[in-house]
Amino acid sequence: MNSSSNRRLLVFPFIALSLIIAGCADQGGIKPQANVREVATLDAGQAIRQVGAEAGWPSRAWWQAYADPQLDRLVAAAVAGNPNMAIAAARVRQAQAMAVVAHAGELPQASLDAAIGRKDWSDNVYYGASFRDKLTWNNTAVLSLSYNLDLWDRNRNTTERAQDEIHAVAADARAAQLELESNVVRTYVQLSLQYGLLDNTEATLKQEQQILDLANRRFRGGIGTQMEITQAEVPLPETRRQMEALNESIALTRNQLAALLGEGPGAGDSITRPGMKLQAALGLPSALPAELIGRRPDISAARWRVEAAAKGIAVAKANFYPNINLLASIGPTAAGGGLLSFASAKNITTTYGPAISLPIFEGGRLRGQLGATTAGYDLEVEHYNLLLTQALKSISDQVVTLRALDRQQQQADLSVQAAQKNVDIATRAYQRGLTSYLNVLTAQTQWLHQQQMVQQLLAQKLNAFASLTVALGGGLEPAPEEVAAADASTEVKAQAGVAK
Repeated sequence: MNSSSNRRLLVFPFIALSLIIAGCADQGGIKPQANVREVATLDAGQAIRQVGAEAGWPSRAWWQAYADPQLDRLVAAAVAGNPNMAIAAARVRQAQAMAVVAHAGELPQASLDAAIGRKDWSDNVYYGASFRDKLTWNNTAVLSLSYNLDLWDRNRNTTERAQDEIHAVAADARAAQLELESNVVRTYVQLSLQYGLLDNTEATLKQEQQILDLANRRFRGGIGTQMEITQAEVPLPETRRQMEALNESIALTRNQLAALLGEGPGAGDSITRPGMKLQAALGLPSALPAELIGRRPDISAARWRVEAAAKGIAVAKANFYPNINLLASIGPTAAGGGLLSFASAKNITTTYGPAISLPIFEGGRLRGQLGATTAGYDLEVEHYNLLLTQALKSISDQVVTLRALDRQQQQADLSVQAAQKNVDIATRAYQRGLTSYLNVLTAQTQWLHQQQMVQQLLAQKLNAFASLTVALGGGLEPAPEEVAAADASTEVKAQAGVAK
């Protein structure tokens, strides 16, 4: 019988024994309790359904809808220089390296161990004449080979779990980029509002100063009182304080933008006044909510972690079964002789055969590990389900907010028109000598207040558009493998695989 037949005869009994023992593995009936929620079962709600579906998904550079070249440059600089982007990239590289480590368990292993030792034997009668009171070379060199049969797919599932984690970390990196883009836009909107409020406050101060000047003239003309002057002086310090506070806010917001760029505060000094104009109508893509899995990076990351957790359960189950390795070694070994005499052919020894590791009594450790891994799967599933519902809520919230802001802006525009009409009437009456200029200034102050409300509503609308874009996943295109993961059939397969 040849050596190949001998090896097969040695392996087959071990495999048969392993199959018998595997049938007795006790997993304590531990299984997942959470179910991945089908996206099709989620009701998008009336607010989303009432919005036109012709808009499509956000474009890659979604912030360009604000039509501000300076904002475009700031977002590009932030993505290129913010440390969070470098951190996210490092995490992706780390996950890729760990996947290489995991995949190594599926491949044959080889190692070379060599040792050269000089030994001084004692003068002990039991060593015999060959070694007693002698100096000898005790040298070995062993080439070892091993291969895990992976009968229960422990190594394969470990590798696939690591690969799923790569996808999840990559989605995390895209989520970090989207959050950074959103933070730059929101901060820039805040800067725009602060400049608008500063203009309004400066105009208010000018009006209040004109009222004070008028009160002084009336007093000098003998038709006014000192109380009118005092009353006119009261609001001036507070208005000047508001201007100082707004200038402070503008400086701090510039510093915040510089930090988002990954630069020092000096980078904010060159940021000029924003010129934002929102050039985008309210509209939603027709594929809601089905494509949210592939479009929103946080949901995509959660979905991949569900897949990874399912592989973790398979690994934990495989630990209940025997582990079989094929081992072989070859190399020379010798005690005594010259320095290199051990390398002769007569000193070469070989060993080969299977090795089996059987979990017989683990004190509940394996069941505990399976229980913890299964609970971890349930956590990932429920986190994924939660993100789905939160995503739809966020989209619906921003739709409701944008519609409400549109209605509020219509009313605010009417208020501005009415205030402007009041200014015109007061001005004509003053020109005809029917009223004092104080009424004109009062009407102008009301008009400025209504203008301030319009500015605040516009800033809220700009922020709501950014929030809606982020809720839709921004303009970050999904990777092909993430689109595949969004497939409902994939969810069913993963759930069926865990239940086995």
